[in-house]
Amino acid sequence: MQSTAPTVEAYLASLPADRREAIERVRAVINDNLPTGYAEGMQYGMIGWFVPHDVYPKGYHCDPKQPLPFVSLASQKNHMAVYLCSVYMAPGELAWFEGAWKATGKRLDMGKSCVRFKALEGVALEVLGEAVSRWPVPKFIAAYEGALAAPRPTRKKAGTKKKTSKKKVAKKTASKKKVTKKTGATKTVSK
Repeated sequence: MQSTAPTVEAYLASLPADRREAIERVRAVINDNLPTGYAEGMQYGMIGWFVPHDVYPKGYHCDPKQPLPFVSLASQKNHMAVYLCSVYMAPGELAWFEGAWKATGKRLDMGKSCVRFKALEGVALEVLGEAVSRWPVPKFIAAYEGALAAPRPTRKKAGTKKKTSKKKVAKKTASKKKVTKKTGATKTVSK
């Protein structure tokens, strides 16, 4: 759920008490471990930490008017989530993160970059803090630009079908027909 709150304080004030407490604690861990150069504010209806335009004027490639996102934190409809853009941008980072989180004994409910949790007890705060601290701004920008420059695997467009040659179609049709031995008549058989 995207919030329309204009400030982080307004966002926090809009949350139910139990969620506000969890979000504030996770936010504190992020702020305590955040390398110099990132800024905090509202971005995409969530609390966000990003590389400001005065540091990285190009902004986010999907919307250059937006600063480059680094971490986001949100209270969603059925869970809370922290979004870590760094965990999938460098080889080995995701493996490190998953291993470190699982070593705490806490269950990891993770999408591509989001870690979902229902309560503060489900968050490996020390791992989250380390994940944030590992990415000074220059390293994050270099990884981001490297990811943009990397060749992307081609995807089949949704709704497109593989073209089949006329010979294959004729062969499939012929295999569905069977000649009966008694009458010599052709009969269509479903497979």
